[in-house]
Amino acid sequence: MALNVLYTTNATAHGGRNGHTQNADGLVSVDLSVPKAMGGPGKPGTTTPEDLFAAGYAACFGGACDYAAKSILKLKPTDIVVNCAVGIGTTPEGGFGLKVDILAKIAGLPQADADRLVAEAHRICPYSNATRNNIEVNVKAVAV
Repeated sequence: MALNVLYTTNATAHGGRNGHTQNADGLVSVDLSVPKAMGGPGKPGTTTPEDLFAAGYAACFGGACDYAAKSILKLKPTDIVVNCAVGIGTTPEGGFGLKVDILAKIAGLPQADADRLVAEAHRICPYSNATRNNIEVNVKAVAV
């Protein structure tokens, strides 16, 4: 089955984790530095690929929650706030891997509906689909 591509973007990185990355139109343009916790310089005013991944995943998952609520489950949450924590570490095989913890705070729904909503969002979110069975992703809903 071929993907029906609706949008494509691109970015370029120079200098790896201690360099600079920028998307094609320059709206995303950041300096990168390996954090001190990973043995790097941890330069002030820089970010990491994990920061960028966490921000993208949080936004995408929030969009998936919104879409699932309106178009699939016919729910009406009053607010959705998604926090995405991305961890990087070493694998037993000697490489590196990621772990993701998503916390979705759903206002205006009972806990059971918030749980259903987050489960459906996790099923349809492109980031969740890209990471499924590749990295550990934990998803939790909290009705607020």
